[in-house]
Amino acid sequence: MFVLKVDQDIELQLFQKRHAKELFYLVDSNRSHLREWLPWVDSMVSYEQYYSVISIWLKQFAEDNGFNAGIRYKGELCGCVGFHEFDWSNGKTSLGYYLAKGFEGKGIMSKTVRALTNYAFFELGLNRVEIRCGVGNKKSRNIPERLGFVQEGIIRDGEFLYDHHHDLAVYGMLKHEWKA
Repeated sequence: MFVLKVDQDIELQLFQKRHAKELFYLVDSNRSHLREWLPWVDSMVSYEQYYSVISIWLKQFAEDNGFNAGIRYKGELCGCVGFHEFDWSNGKTSLGYYLAKGFEGKGIMSKTVRALTNYAFFELGLNRVEIRCGVGNKKSRNIPERLGFVQEGIIRDGEFLYDHHHDLAVYGMLKHEWKA
């Protein structure tokens, strides 16, 4: 099983089916917080739904085409992070993440994204990592900005969020620019 130790308090762990209830509880107890920026939250109404989702994530990992991992802070599941897919021919990937409200402000996500960017460049040998965030999602946008990613543009109406489209800010980091 894939595990990546970020620091003494933070560890990333590939989701297994046994994590379905824990993951559902995390999302369900943060529903209003996550719903503001994640279009899939309302569709997840039972832990059983995560069995098939986790199977897809495990297949993705087995096929070396990205992964989703739980973020554990002092052993407690507090969020999710993952590479959407790997574009091996172009040496790039995109990264997505979310964090439970009660864990914000501790540096967890900045440290996690830094660790996964290092992993992408130095373990996987990729050349580019991209992050897309809702333009109005300042907390999410602070992560790539804090880590020195370059804002490359805005995708107008880039995502449908329940009843409206919203714009996405696109951030990129190239391996030769990265300060590990």
